[in-house]
Amino acid sequence: MTAANQAPKPPTLYIEGPAFWTPTLPGWEAARAAFRGEGTLTDPPAKRPSPQVLAPAERRRAPDTVALALEVAAASMAGAGRNAADVPCVFVSAHGDLSINDYMCSTLATDPTVLSPTRFHNSVHNAAVGYWTIGTGCMAASNSVSAYENSFAAGLLEAAVQCAADHSPVLLVGYDTPTVGALTSVTDSQGLLAVALVIAPERTERTVASFDWSTESGNGNVPAPLSAAAKTLAHINPMAHALSLFESLARVADDDPPAPLDLPLSSTLALRLQLQQVRD
Repeated sequence: MTAANQAPKPPTLYIEGPAFWTPTLPGWEAARAAFRGEGTLTDPPAKRPSPQVLAPAERRRAPDTVALALEVAAASMAGAGRNAADVPCVFVSAHGDLSINDYMCSTLATDPTVLSPTRFHNSVHNAAVGYWTIGTGCMAASNSVSAYENSFAAGLLEAAVQCAADHSPVLLVGYDTPTVGALTSVTDSQGLLAVALVIAPERTERTVASFDWSTESGNGNVPAPLSAAAKTLAHINPMAHALSLFESLARVADDDPPAPLDLPLSSTLALRLQLQQVRD
């Protein structure tokens, strides 16, 4: 391909409001400190979050996937200083709600007449983003994405493309939960982990980093965690693919420049990110 007909370089984008939740690092401030070697894991681990976006009755009934996703989504919106009702969103999960899927399959196989309508309602992959848009009154575009083990990179690419195409901020939320029952024979998801951030087309006072991005040939390997804290989460669930990005965000002010990150989209393709600290 000659220089004259090369595809244009994607625009530089900006990250606001990083959010993180797992029982041993329940919040971005705790995670950021641990990833920098300045904090420790929470002991005992935190109980699952209780997102205030939902009404009390809905909060009690919400499955873990919804509770996790809405917790980090709300934290990201607060960190970005944006109105959730106005921001398009991309929610991404490799598996959706595994415990409900196990319940559904077991019940259908044994006594289908007792299947819970509420659990069926929560079994669909876009349940979390549905709760989010209802709870926040968001009428902007919303997507629910899954790409198995490479779901985080696929969701990040989707959000970046939307942001660049529409010149509008996009909320990205990633979450997964443990495998239970018969599904443990086909996938190994060990715990709760959720992440979120806002991708914006322009720098604001809430920007924490900028990044250039492209798709490149890859080998399917996930960047290895660097910190002791991140290493404890390396196999927790498919959202562990986000760890290298969040470690880089925790350290972006220290590295000059940070090393590029290749997040696998498939066994042969990667999303390459080059983070830069924001300088005054």
